Amino acid sequence: GDEFKDLLHFVLGLSGETGEVAEKFKKIIRDKNGVISEEDKTELSKELGDVLWYIAVFSDALGVPLEKVVDQNIKKLNSRQVRGALDGSGDNR
Repeated sequence: GDEFKDLLHFVLGLSGETGEVAEKFKKIIRDKNGVISEEDKTELSKELGDVLWYIAVFSDALGVPLEKVVDQNIKKLNSRQVRGALDGSGDNR
């Protein structure tokens, strides 16, 4: 239905915008020896804004307030830090 199409749109948009951030950063490494100019910061900031927008609308479409997403992430990272599990891999460490 329309809800699924909206969610798919948001997921694909988030993925695409995240890819744009990575692509711009890759070119900074490749073409500028990793030196980030003020113009680069502005362009990366614009792309991060697009990523943030997709996160916000996706969260809203799921019925999960963005504040809850942020709070859950902070709690998860604090727990990992306390347990010394920030390094490594896996979602539930």
